[in-house]
Amino acid sequence: MEAIIGDIGRYAIHDGPGIRTTVFFKGCPMHCPWCHNPEFIRPQPEILFYADRCIGCGECVDRCPESAIDLNAPQRIDRRRCTACGECTPTCPTRALAVAGTRYGVEDLVAVLLRDRLFYDASGGGVTLSGGEPTLQMAFMARLLRRLKAEGLHTVLETGGFFPFAPFQAECLDFIDLIYFDLKISDQGRHQRITGVDNRLIWSTLAHLARWAPDRIVPRIPLIPGYTATRENLIALSGRIREMGLARPVLLPYHPFGRSKAVHVGRQADAALPRVPMSAEELARWSACVEPNDSTQKIAKEENDAD
Repeated sequence: MEAIIGDIGRYAIHDGPGIRTTVFFKGCPMHCPWCHNPEFIRPQPEILFYADRCIGCGECVDRCPESAIDLNAPQRIDRRRCTACGECTPTCPTRALAVAGTRYGVEDLVAVLLRDRLFYDASGGGVTLSGGEPTLQMAFMARLLRRLKAEGLHTVLETGGFFPFAPFQAECLDFIDLIYFDLKISDQGRHQRITGVDNRLIWSTLAHLARWAPDRIVPRIPLIPGYTATRENLIALSGRIREMGLARPVLLPYHPFGRSKAVHVGRQADAALPRVPMSAEELARWSACVEPNDSTQKIAKEENDAD
């Protein structure tokens, strides 16, 4: 059994406790306009193009077996023809081309993840499964989690929650130490329009998790101006989280990191999204919507450090 992995981030310090390795799975059922990792939305491997590195030498044109590269085209790559074979990437002298998406077997991936075991053990860290959406490749994820636990490693899952609970409970839940569960938009119709999926399955999954593993759930809300960061939405989301008896949501302040990355995979960045990170003042204002009478609202360490 194999999975398509978009990237492996070693020495990650913002994706859970301690020093970690983060595995970014390819594929996501949602298509959020603000996605921080747009190169992992499509389930298949794809070519990344960094225009600022390209010197127009034409080496890639000669190597492409599908004639999918045109130096006169703005994005260079005709993605309708490109098969992401990767033949173009090793010939590029400036590394303007790269492949996002590599096939791994479970044992091959575990071998990579165990390279940094010394750091995990010394820091209380481990492995985080992220994406994309890891549960989209659930059968592989289940086998991977079992192997990681057999090695005694701490495991974290980052998820948008759009997956059926029954197979997840049967195959995965017992092998996960923490679940970072991201919630975006409370209104069902608006969620469908913006992310591409109905949020009823997400709420159902969260309700099951609140019953079976409440202490392992960390609800999170990304604060996206014009999308999730509205008073009505934050009050509604935090209210439902509170009704389930879960911990207060961690607020993830907006950062424009995904804007430039979208262009690398031939997507247009949402022009309505700000070009600068959310300020501490803005974060404090939105925090008041989540916990009006509590000034101890948790702030996402990873986003604050990034700012």
